[in-house]
Amino acid sequence: MRRDELARTIFEVSHLSGAFTLRSGRPATEYFDKFQFTSRPELLEAVAEEMAQIVPQDVQVLAGLQLGGVPIAAALALRTRLPAVYVRLQRKTYGTGRISEGVDVGGKVVAIVEDVVSTGGQIALSTEDLRSEGADVRYALAVVDRQTGGRENLTATGLEFRSVFLAEELEVGDAG
Repeated sequence: MRRDELARTIFEVSHLSGAFTLRSGRPATEYFDKFQFTSRPELLEAVAEEMAQIVPQDVQVLAGLQLGGVPIAAALALRTRLPAVYVRLQRKTYGTGRISEGVDVGGKVVAIVEDVVSTGGQIALSTEDLRSEGADVRYALAVVDRQTGGRENLTATGLEFRSVFLAEELEVGDAG
């Protein structure tokens, strides 16, 4: 699937109209439902193909954030042959007590994988958590950069941020 076709298709399946409450608590009449593209095998495969092109050469582990980054990290791991870990929003309070599940991240160059980045807040929190487990987190990778401050916030935390698409390419605007 061509990049422009993928952008158009992601928008078509993910852009919803109706009455929604955004994470911020604001009401909205439009919403961008990212699970609509990550749950469709043909789109997830095409996303992984595009995203593989932005993975830095020195990355040793992909870290998918709960919940939206997990399917993307898994698909990207299959495409790039890099191991993946799945990062919880909160440290597990039983068993291993780890924040990430999968291969050991200690001493490894890690790229956090996310579906859509708005402010980058969860990526920043998860970066600290992974670093506390010894990971060398250098990168944040996303399918969509909403262009609402995430890039700047992540750069301020010492991460290089790369995305496949900018919101304006998908006509996402302020939805979702």
